[in-house]
Amino acid sequence: MPVSLYNTMSRKKEVFEPLVPSTARLYCCGPTVYNYAHIGNLRTYVFEDILHRVLEFNGFKVMHVMNITDVGHMTSDADDGDDKMQTAALRENKSPWEIAKFYEDAFFLDTSRLNIIKPQVTPRATEHVVEMIELIQRLEANGYTYVTTEGVYFDTSRNDDYGKLARLQLENQRTGRNEVVADETKRNPSDFVLWFLNKPTHIMKWESPWGPGYPGWHIECSAMSIKYLGETFDIHCGGVDHIPVHHTNEIAQSECATHAPFVKYWMHGEFLLMNGGKLSKSKLTQQTNDQRPKISTLQTMIDAGYDPLSYRYLCLQAHYRSELNFSLEALDASTAGLRKVYSLRPETDPLAGDAEAYQTARRRVLDAMNDDLGVPQAVGILNSYGSYSLWAEFDAVVGIDFVKRAKTTDVELPAEVLELIAKRNEARKTRQWAASDALRDQLIGMGYEVGDGAQGTTVKSRSL
Repeated sequence: MPVSLYNTMSRKKEVFEPLVPSTARLYCCGPTVYNYAHIGNLRTYVFEDILHRVLEFNGFKVMHVMNITDVGHMTSDADDGDDKMQTAALRENKSPWEIAKFYEDAFFLDTSRLNIIKPQVTPRATEHVVEMIELIQRLEANGYTYVTTEGVYFDTSRNDDYGKLARLQLENQRTGRNEVVADETKRNPSDFVLWFLNKPTHIMKWESPWGPGYPGWHIECSAMSIKYLGETFDIHCGGVDHIPVHHTNEIAQSECATHAPFVKYWMHGEFLLMNGGKLSKSKLTQQTNDQRPKISTLQTMIDAGYDPLSYRYLCLQAHYRSELNFSLEALDASTAGLRKVYSLRPETDPLAGDAEAYQTARRRVLDAMNDDLGVPQAVGILNSYGSYSLWAEFDAVVGIDFVKRAKTTDVELPAEVLELIAKRNEARKTRQWAASDALRDQLIGMGYEVGDGAQGTTVKSRSL
């Protein structure tokens, strides 16, 4: 069956036709490892994981590369602000290399908890500086660079179709006037740094033909993707915030260096919103109107009693090109929905023994998934059938550990919880409302959802 994907470059869905038959070469912008990934970052990696899984489910061999930015870059895509790795090193009194290793390990722990398949290749920027220098030299030889006291710049005025991904006009591009050190010799407002110079306090430095310094952020992805996937490859992914600058600059420098098309399909995931705004690593708290936990990272979610796969399941509720609003109420609903999925059993499968009905259902799910990763629609169809066998097959895409978890959902409550339930039932029976509320709060604090049913207090763990 064909797989259609929305191509940001063309602004339309296109049937995926890889450059090499049956092989999908995929590059995803990876983390800058100077802090913990927040749950907004992780939503993007869930989307890319679903893409990887859908392609494999349809028989493609996926070559997945994701870079690790351990050199650090400025606080904005436009090369301005303080260097993130440098700031983290000073904050934690460690070397940039120690910072990078610690947060790289933390990132991969988070992705493993979310059942995100680790890419086959995860190159570190610090280990590919030679390739970056060589790519800059190719640009220099082709006449696309100039050198100032502050660095080696890419001259955007030399690139006739600069900004085509974002459909930008050069005169409307970012001014770049807030750089760390103002460079009066910068020729065009949209020009960007390929190699930083004149940074005497910067810890991470390498020798280069232009003098000691370190690479700009954009050149990292071009150098590493070209090394592992070739000068032209199939799919490049990232967040929507990468469209106007980072991916725009990647395209310009890559195509001007190689004189070949860089990427065939561009795919971008939308933001996770919290309190109506985009998350960032500088905003690692969530304000709430009650005493419930503040969640910003996967670990804070786990500490609050939630299972990481509840968050993965929540991400599946919205299409990757739609914004997703995060709240504890939404996470609670996701937990309840996932618990219902895990309660399915083979002996009550409505499709058991009916091969024709199963194939009809299977086709509906696959059609949804293959239509630009229509996972929310696919999950809705799966839930409408309530079929154990259907969920078991498509967990290869959904990734919720269905078969393993479905066998372990009937967990007995601890004795201390049963005792609190009994006390609360007695308090409600005798109309001791204050005591009842206090016992409810105690159960909530232990990580349980508390309700009132016909038989008294009902309790469910927020973990699965």
